[in-house]
Amino acid sequence: MPSSDLEEKSSLLPLQRVLGSLRHYPWLTLGGLLSALLLIAAYAATPQLFRWAIDQGVAQRNLRVVLYGAGGLVAAAIARGVFNFGQSFCAEALSQGVAYDLRNRIFQKIQNLSFSYHDQAQTSQLLTRVTSDIEQVRTFLSTSLIQVISGVVTLVAIAIILLIMNWELALITLTVVPASSWLMARFLRQNSSLFRQVQEQLSNLNAVLQENLIGVRVVKAFVREDVETERYSHLNQDLVAANLKTVRSIRNTFPFIFLLSNLVTVAVIGYGGAAVIGGRFSVGELVAFNSYLLLILQPILLIGFAAPAIAQAAASAERVYEVVDAEIEIRDRPKAVPFVTCGGRITFENVSFRYPGSSTPALRHVSFETRPNELIAILGMTGSGKSTVVNLIPRFYDVTDGAVRIDGRDVRDFTLQSLRSRIGIVFQETTLFSGTILSNITYAKPHATLEEAIAVAKTAQIHDFIISLPEGYHTLVGERGVGLSGGQKQRLAIARTLLTDYNILILDDSTSAVDAKTSAEIQAALDDLMRRRTCTSFVVAQRISTVRTADRILVMDKGRLVAQGTHEELLKTSPLYGVILESQVKKSVVASA
Repeated sequence: MPSSDLEEKSSLLPLQRVLGSLRHYPWLTLGGLLSALLLIAAYAATPQLFRWAIDQGVAQRNLRVVLYGAGGLVAAAIARGVFNFGQSFCAEALSQGVAYDLRNRIFQKIQNLSFSYHDQAQTSQLLTRVTSDIEQVRTFLSTSLIQVISGVVTLVAIAIILLIMNWELALITLTVVPASSWLMARFLRQNSSLFRQVQEQLSNLNAVLQENLIGVRVVKAFVREDVETERYSHLNQDLVAANLKTVRSIRNTFPFIFLLSNLVTVAVIGYGGAAVIGGRFSVGELVAFNSYLLLILQPILLIGFAAPAIAQAAASAERVYEVVDAEIEIRDRPKAVPFVTCGGRITFENVSFRYPGSSTPALRHVSFETRPNELIAILGMTGSGKSTVVNLIPRFYDVTDGAVRIDGRDVRDFTLQSLRSRIGIVFQETTLFSGTILSNITYAKPHATLEEAIAVAKTAQIHDFIISLPEGYHTLVGERGVGLSGGQKQRLAIARTLLTDYNILILDDSTSAVDAKTSAEIQAALDDLMRRRTCTSFVVAQRISTVRTADRILVMDKGRLVAQGTHEELLKTSPLYGVILESQVKKSVVASA
């Protein structure tokens, strides 16, 4: 099979999957097809009513036949209106249902995709696929699909009628069908990649828009409005250029289809007129034949106009199914068991890890074991692998080599839902959701009481700030926490995590945006909480003051565990720990100066 044929087949394969989803809506599909068939029948009957009224009524001067013919035409017109509404309603309802299912599927898939996918995927690309691409598919189902089906059935039905009426004139008329079909097939084959390019350009444009909406304060702070406007305009021009390419491809195809249609019309009128003069054809038959000619050209033109939409829908469907079919790298093993109890012994067994797409390992042969209820601090320079260590415990990523174990059992043996539900984590980057302060604190435990929320807010040293607000805990949080300082957002995130039912607590540089005094207060409260609660805790931090009271400190350097011990032990045995301590002291001196 030629490569071009393979490409055409593969480009239409996503649309075949879309059509396969119609089986979930059998009654709407059946109703739409039945309405379309009855509509075609009403259209096909109209020229015959004209022929009968002219030949048996007007030519024979029979008023009754003329009146009956007029009544039949009115009835056919009403039927066309009813069946056209039924066809449109069923097609629209069907398309909305499929789009609803696709949006849910792609959103659910995005929720379940691994961290490694989101590390590499652009948010703007995902947004475009959930919105614009699915809308292209929906438009195809609501409009283009019914046009193609009706067009094909109409062509077959009218071709049979024309051959019965006058096979010679029918052959002249039907020459437009294969010629137009070839032109449209060539159009689809040559331009499927072009329509995908349009969607890619739209995604790129959305990426710049999203970045600027999120980073508008940075843009204004550095007076980069003109530069960002120029960047957006340049990408906008690329999108316009891609769209103009599709317009040019349409221009190079459809004028030839119109030309063929006009030539066939001239041939039918000339040949049919001569047949009427020669007595081989009645005037009514010629009028009916000419009406059928319009009916056979109409579906060809509709299919022609649907061709660009089909090509664009095929490209959009492919992009949607790329996300739907994306591999979930972190998933439950076939015989995974629930993570119910935790003794607190966490073991890293010669663990190595490399992020997908990276050539440099983030961790190299890391081994350590915690004791129950131990507070472990992880310290190191930026990029040393501190966050990577704690990200392997809840299986945000899976190790490349070695194993991470909890109470002797590999974390990959537990179900993800049960494992992560027993691990409380505060990320380095704080994310808040639109809603109230209370809803953000109780995000992971929606049915928690206000008293429970207040208790964890006090531990996170944020309660006094909250009650100073006019609406208190019911104050609305701005988009992404706008209006709150970095430290306030971090403390809300800590409160949110403390409210969960955790056995393992991970604080990933969670007080980096908090002043030293507040950080010390939070740490003291957390220390007290962690001592009273049965759990093993990990604290990732840049500040030595934050981790000085830890039971054990792990010192990371370039992905390796280079030292471990208490603060006093590391002062004696670890040169790197001394360097970090010295740098912290210098920073403190500079800050105080």
